[in-house]
Amino acid sequence: MKRLAVYCGAYTGKNPAYRLAATQLGKMMNERDLELVYGGGTVGLMGIIAQSVLDGGGKVHGIMPHFLRDREGTVENGAELEFVPNMAVRKQRMLDLSDACLALPGGPGTLEEIIEAFSWAVLGQSSNPCAFYNVDGYYTQLANMFDRMTADGYLTDDNRAKLYFSDSFSDIFNFMENYQQPKIREYD
Repeated sequence: MKRLAVYCGAYTGKNPAYRLAATQLGKMMNERDLELVYGGGTVGLMGIIAQSVLDGGGKVHGIMPHFLRDREGTVENGAELEFVPNMAVRKQRMLDLSDACLALPGGPGTLEEIIEAFSWAVLGQSSNPCAFYNVDGYYTQLANMFDRMTADGYLTDDNRAKLYFSDSFSDIFNFMENYQQPKIREYD
């Protein structure tokens, strides 16, 4: 694993633990020599993680739709920045450039991006492992929803095991390094 796509909020959120998590992730990425692939902005948790990686001498590749440039600002001190026409291209580029996907706390855009990446893995269109950093229980209810999908027959047990939720970066990196792509589901 060389490049990690990180999806997270363009806001910092109200819980200081979210900001701390973004800073810690940046440091851990540098320790593992992982390049950050992210949305390209300077605001919110996105900006914090990018700055943390850059402060530690790491590599950052931002991908930003043109329409967000003035709203979110751009990290330009050492980051590689790519502008794309829209969000669909941004999501595809982030998947294409990364080896794994991780969600920190965020809003509907964060969820949409990481869940789409997982869905593509289940459909055999991506080999990226997907995980949620469950800071302070932020994603516990979502994990429960995926368990319910599995119990109700909308997700196989094998595929559910391929979507990881944890409050430990070490455990998340271990999951990603040992990941095997989901078996493509056969329909009855």
